[in-house]
Amino acid sequence: MSLTGTRKSLRRRIDALRSTTSKSDSVQDTRVATALADPYCWATEYTETYNEHWAEEGRPSPYEPFPGQLPFLKPLFDVFELERIVWIVKSRDMMISWACMAYLTWKAMTVPLCGCVVQTQKEKKAIQLIDYAKCLYRRQPAWLRDGVPLANALNNQSELELQFANGSYIVGLPGGADQIRSYHPWGYLNDESSFQPDAGDCYNEALSVVKGKIIFNSSAGPGWYADARRDIVRIEEE
Repeated sequence: MSLTGTRKSLRRRIDALRSTTSKSDSVQDTRVATALADPYCWATEYTETYNEHWAEEGRPSPYEPFPGQLPFLKPLFDVFELERIVWIVKSRDMMISWACMAYLTWKAMTVPLCGCVVQTQKEKKAIQLIDYAKCLYRRQPAWLRDGVPLANALNNQSELELQFANGSYIVGLPGGADQIRSYHPWGYLNDESSFQPDAGDCYNEALSVVKGKIIFNSSAGPGWYADARRDIVRIEEE
């Protein structure tokens, strides 16, 4: 074969490899986009939660898909997308806190430079919720993790942070209105608000620094949270 013929043959091989790679990347991009198109779909079909009571309940594994059969779950995810400020009254075992974390994790994965702050009464609980977000990321298929990479490996990230390569993050904070002021996140979750003495001050701070979603959730109980979600204003006597 002449030198010209060899060059043409090599060119055809290179073009074929480029075409195959391009098609493969396109298929991968489409698959990732489909998995992340909707937060409810992602949470119930493309990742798994963990159940600490799986052995007692006779489950085959501590990991299983988000229970899509719960009748309130889909409407809750719809509300997350439709409303800027969301108030949720919950009871135990409804998985509301985890649903909130699933939504914020999905948002951080799909929107670059999207910061989310999660605030709880105690730091230990904040660590638990961040760990849950990490579980949701970890339990995705490998191809989906590859499609939305992290800034650093999970074992190299703080127990109070989950950071993505796209610049998005989720940070956990203990209670206290002054904790929020150094952040200007897109989203904010105040978990178990009835048990945070300064939840009202946290709400006011969130209004000034959060540009996107503000979510408060708690079990029923007297106090600021119960009044706020009912639009009750109490005037303190001097």
